[in-house]
Amino acid sequence: MLAVLGVGPGLGLSIAHRFGREGFTTALVSRTDARHASYRASLAGIDARTYTADVTDEAQLRDVLVRITADAGEIDTVYFGPADATSGPGITPLPEAGAGTLRASFDAAVVPAANLVEAVLPGLLARGSGSLLFAGGLSGKYPMPMLGSLAPASAALRMYVLTLHAALREKGVHAGLLAIGGLIERGDIHRVFTSQDHGFTVGTLDPDDIAEKAWELRTEREAEAEFNAMAAV
Repeated sequence: MLAVLGVGPGLGLSIAHRFGREGFTTALVSRTDARHASYRASLAGIDARTYTADVTDEAQLRDVLVRITADAGEIDTVYFGPADATSGPGITPLPEAGAGTLRASFDAAVVPAANLVEAVLPGLLARGSGSLLFAGGLSGKYPMPMLGSLAPASAALRMYVLTLHAALREKGVHAGLLAIGGLIERGDIHRVFTSQDHGFTVGTLDPDDIAEKAWELRTEREAEAEFNAMAAV
């Protein structure tokens, strides 16, 4: 069973389609249920369940994982990619970012990932199988000044996942990172970003291509896949 934590019309839904084609039951979790009916309709032929929770909130995360397990059975694979185009700490140029600004970025990116691992990893280790897939930013690998205060947290998330991969690979559990540099087509962030003038342009990525690589990461037990639509990198 696949849990997509932070589903949206872009990558999250593509992940659900790709794994659903392999016979996975899918549990889709987002902050509101406004689009749940359309998500289920688009996944015709796939056993898809929808749940409402803010998975960046530890209490809500743990509660929804309990509900998913009760409804659909033990979780085999988790895709963790919460993103909100209208909130979050925003971007501050790094030379202007104080400790509080950087802490907010870590609280938004790294702490929720660690909360997820703390909640689901004991069960995966007990079974000796399973996969944890995370969406991260390419600014965690290459310097991207335009992403400013988001970059240090992105780097921390990347190293967290890569270290998890190394620590767990002999125990039957897989951890992998999708390092994304670009706007994901059909996604909310793509829609919001392209509606404004930011003074720079960003290339786009096809979520179906990323989802295909996510499946390969799981099956090949690889640590990381890079997607780069950033002309300057």
